[in-house]
Amino acid sequence: MTTSSINSITRTLCTLGLLFLSQTSSANESLSQTESLSSVTLQTQPIEPWAVNLDLGWDSKYISQGRNNLSQGGIYWLNASVQYGNLTTYALVGRGDSQAYTEWNIGLEYRLNLTDSLEANLGYQRIEGYSSNRCQDNEFFTELAYTATPWLVPSVSYVYSTEAAGYLIEASLHSYWNITEQFTLTPYITQGFDFKYRTEAHNGQNNLQFGLEAAYQLLPNMSVSGHISHSIAQGDIEQEAAANGDLASQDQTYVGIHFSMTF
Repeated sequence: MTTSSINSITRTLCTLGLLFLSQTSSANESLSQTESLSSVTLQTQPIEPWAVNLDLGWDSKYISQGRNNLSQGGIYWLNASVQYGNLTTYALVGRGDSQAYTEWNIGLEYRLNLTDSLEANLGYQRIEGYSSNRCQDNEFFTELAYTATPWLVPSVSYVYSTEAAGYLIEASLHSYWNITEQFTLTPYITQGFDFKYRTEAHNGQNNLQFGLEAAYQLLPNMSVSGHISHSIAQGDIEQEAAANGDLASQDQTYVGIHFSMTF
């Protein structure tokens, strides 16, 4: 890929991001809870003293904690983060592609290297969602990952919601495989447990999700990635749906694509 082609792609994506953010923020869908960034386990990367990251993406559905949060279509995401040493601050905005919904996640995260193969992340984020009803939340999260071997990375994450006065626990396994120097495939599986985070009526198994992620390094500071994921509804989701009179399957399948740059 030539330098002029890369510059053209970059200008196009930046323009799309600006157009996306410039739209009005009227909305017509209410969410009870939204997804924390900590729910996504990333392969360990070297810590740079200073870095700015931009990520533009799209998911075919807005799935969090095994639930489809939007009644129509998917969602665009634009994330900007600044990393200084072990501390990362970020602002993430999402907009529905088929209905009026806007969400902001603003937070900070601190990374702790406990040992050569054990790391932890601690963080806080403020969530603001705009639809027919406005929703907001404060979340505190932590994650522990064992990274001794890239082909099997177990992790566990914990998210506490002040709005719901409940918490969510997710246990995950990721397996990173370098197919070539630029191309990586990552199958994963995650088991979620809900304790009054999304519902008050049931505590315990929430959903089992598995999928395949793929990433291609276009340049040292530029990459494109995608995923296909499937979530199987369990007790918490099924009981919530039954209480609402919804007897249809609550399983979810969705895909996504992201373009990332680091400066």
